Formats: sequence, structure tokens, C-alpha cells
Amino acid sequence: MAQEEVKEAKVSSEENLNPSTVVIEMARSSTALSPPSPSWFTPKRLLVIFCVINLINYVDRGAIASNGVNGSRRTCSKSGTCTSGSGIQGDFNLNNFEDGVLSSAFMVGLLVACPIFASLANSVNPFRLIGVGLSVWTVAVVGCGFSFNFWTITICRMLVGVGEASFISLAAPFIDDNAPVAKKTLWLGIFYMCIPTGYALGYVYGGLIGGHFNWRFAFYGEAILMLPFAVLGFVMKPLQLRGFAPAESKKALTSIETAALEVQDADVSVVKGSMKSSKSKCAFIDLNQFSRFMRDIKELLHEKVYVVNVLGYIAYNFVIGAYSYWGPKAGYNIYNMSNADMIFGGVTIVCGIVGTIAGGYVLDFINSTISNAFKLLSAVTFVGAIFCFSAFCFKSMYAFLAFFAIGELLVFATQAPVNYVCLHCVKPSLRPISMAMSTVAIHIFGDVPSSPLVGVLQDHIDNWRKTALILTSILFPAAVIWFIGIFLHGVDRFEEESEHPQVTTIDRSNTTPLLDGKAAGTAQTLAEP
Repeated sequence: MAQEEVKEAKVSSEENLNPSTVVIEMARSSTALSPPSPSWFTPKRLLVIFCVINLINYVDRGAIASNGVNGSRRTCSKSGTCTSGSGIQGDFNLNNFEDGVLSSAFMVGLLVACPIFASLANSVNPFRLIGVGLSVWTVAVVGCGFSFNFWTITICRMLVGVGEASFISLAAPFIDDNAPVAKKTLWLGIFYMCIPTGYALGYVYGGLIGGHFNWRFAFYGEAILMLPFAVLGFVMKPLQLRGFAPAESKKALTSIETAALEVQDADVSVVKGSMKSSKSKCAFIDLNQFSRFMRDIKELLHEKVYVVNVLGYIAYNFVIGAYSYWGPKAGYNIYNMSNADMIFGGVTIVCGIVGTIAGGYVLDFINSTISNAFKLLSAVTFVGAIFCFSAFCFKSMYAFLAFFAIGELLVFATQAPVNYVCLHCVKPSLRPISMAMSTVAIHIFGDVPSSPLVGVLQDHIDNWRKTALILTSILFPAAVIWFIGIFLHGVDRFEEESEHPQVTTIDRSNTTPLLDGKAAGTAQTLAEP
């Protein structure tokens, strides 16, 4: 009698189960022990590849800012004698404002594409996204070389931003995942060292190509360098990103979920019809993706540590962006540097490498915490601002170079700590969107408006020394903002989610079991009526 009651209860409970839930849960339980197959990308290889890609990205920005590629406008004396211009500015006869727009145009593409790529990481292989982005970047750079007026080169610069968006939001989380625990900030420092180094190499590269050939060839060379990495994004199997499922898992689980939803549709069609159910399902998926994105943004904006960190980064990037674009031209005009590209390039390479790596090493040495990161950020930015401001007060070129080099070294030490805070003040599944929105913010409010605004200021006062001093003074508010971050309660949330979180709903971003072919076949068999 007791056995019959148990059987009846079991049958009753099974009848109440949702068929789709049975399919998904049985598939997950049958594959939970399947380990992901190893990737060719060892952590060190990953770091090297990402560093080279980042370097090429910023070589492009340095090249378009160099005197060799950017050039100068046509000038006419009072007597009526005119000299032909050189480079982009001379060929297209651009004023300083239009010239500054070229340095910021990429942000239009970056602003649109960055959140999209970060969100797609939930359902698409991140390395494939990087491959798509770098392919767009390569084509756009070639387009810059073939441009024939201001608008064509501006549109191509926008597409360069689209290509870069796929890389910048995903590279740092991958590096942070795979770096040794005691060297996380140092590895981030090595990666972000490529920003000033790339700019500096771009100055030298652009100066050499523009001086000996034509400025258009600089863009063709960049495309050739990037092409192998674009191809690599499509052919190599990636490492797993913390907080996200392996690509194989997502594909298999997608087929399971589709089968499960078909079971649900069969039930619903009895009452409402399969056509109506299908439309409802599509609408639900689209709405769910959008609501997830908005939920992630809301969570970021509620994180005070993240907001303060990004605000300081915006003020900092406002100055650095204008430095990187107008630096060679300002040096040429203030100190009559005939080889400003080479001088600025050499100083920035040394200071960028030493400063950025030193920033990561020091933070690891004093213990990598969010509070210590803010202390380091505020200190080096404040002292660096003093040296940079003082440098532009000297009339001697050698005194300027000495003080400016020390200031640059200190200012570049912020790169690893500021990105460490962005990665560790949010839970792992939010890191791509965290990096994406940080990048969008520092560009749209930082270096995007700074280059054209500095151009307008210079057109108005016609004094590069005063323009440089006004610009440099903005580093002091950046130091103050980061100083405020010291007093915020910052919690390192890197370990908040396990690498294999439990899934209770159909949410592709958090599913982690890796389904092999046998398991996927079993799941499909279970799904058949």
C-alpha cells in the first residue's frame, strides 16, 4: 500500500514538471563533468598577442597625429607668397578644429559598437567578435589611405572605432583571468604600456613614412600589420572568460533550449496556435536581451567606486588625448623642434614603458586593493601634473624635456591601477561591459572633445604655450577625484561568482557546462517526442 502511494506521488510530480525544464536539466546533469579541451593560447601567448594588437591600434593614432602624416596647412605671407601644405592637413586644407575632429571621429564608431560587442560576448565566441572587429579595422585603415577629402577620411576614422570596440572591451578581462595571482596588475600594466608606446612609435613611424614617401602609405602599412591578427581571431580556439560559458557550451545549450521551447510551443499551440506562440517567443528573447543590458548599466551606475574611478579617468584622458594629438605640433611651435616627431616619440616610449610597468609593479608590491589603487592614482597624477605644468613654463627646450619626461613617467603610472579598479569593483560577468562603458565614457567626455576644443582654443589665442598650460591644469581635478575614491568602501568582487555558477533559468551568459558531441546527441534524443 505504501509503495503504491509513493508511485502515485512520483507520477503526479512528473506530470507537473515543465517538459522543457526536464530536457534542459537532464542535459546539464549529464554533461556537468565534461571538462573544456585545452586551448593553444597559454597565458603568456595571450598577453603577447593582445599587446601587439593594442600596440598597432595606438601606432595608428600616433601616426595620424605625427607631423609627417598630419602635416600642416598652406600658408600665405602678406606679400602674397604662398607655401604648399603637407600631409592630411595640407592636402585637404583643414583648419585646426577640423584637424582635431579627425582624432576624435573614431569615437562615433566606438560609442555605437562598444556596448554591442560587450553584450554579444554573452552569446557569441569572444574571439570571433575580436576577429570581426579587427577585420573592420583593417578595411577602414586602408580606406583612410584612399580618402580624397575631409568627409571620406572622417567616415573611415569612424569605422576604425567600430573595429577597435571589439578588442578593448574583451582583452583586459581575458588578461586579468589568466595572469598569475601575484602579478595581475603588472600584467595589466604591460598591456596598457602599449598605449603610450604605440603612440610614440606612431609618431616616429608617421614621421619617417611621411618624410620619405607619402602619408597614405602609413595607413597601408598598418593594415598589413593587423591583417594576421584579424585572421587569428577566426581560426584559434579561445580560453574561457570568467563569468561566461565556453563557446561550445553555448552552441549546444542553444540547441537544447530551442528543442525545449518547441515543446512549450506545442503545448501553447493547442490553445492559441503556433504562429502566435512563435511571435511571442521572439519578442521575449529580444526584450530579455535589452533588459539585461539595461540592468547591467544600472548596476554599474550604482557602484560608487566605479563611477568615481571613471570620472577621474575622464579628466585624465581629456589631457592625455590632447597631448597625444597636439604634442608634436605644440613642441614644434614652442621650442622650434625641427624633429618634434622623433623627440616626442622617444620621450614617450621610454616614459610610457617605465611608467606604466612601474605603476602595475608598485600596486602589486603594496598589495593590490581598490583603496591602494586610488591612493596611487591620486598621488602620481598630482605630482605628475606639477612637473608637466612646470615644464611648459621653461623657455629652454632641454629644461622642458627633463621636467616633461618626469611628469609623463608619473602620469603614465596610472594605466594599470585605473583599469584594475574597473575590473575588480564589479562581478566577473560585468567586466566586459564595465571596460566597454569605461572606454566609451573616457573617450566621449575625454579625448574626443579635448582635441577639437584645444584646436579652437589655439585658433582663438594663437599661443601654444598658454594653450598647453590651460590643458595641463585639468590634471589637478583628476587627482582630486581619485583622492575621493580612497574614502569609498570598495569591495574586490573578482571572486564573487564561481567559475561554474549554477543555472536556474535559461540564461546563456551564465551557463558553463561544456557539452561534447555525445552529450548533445543525448539531449536532442530526449527532446524528440
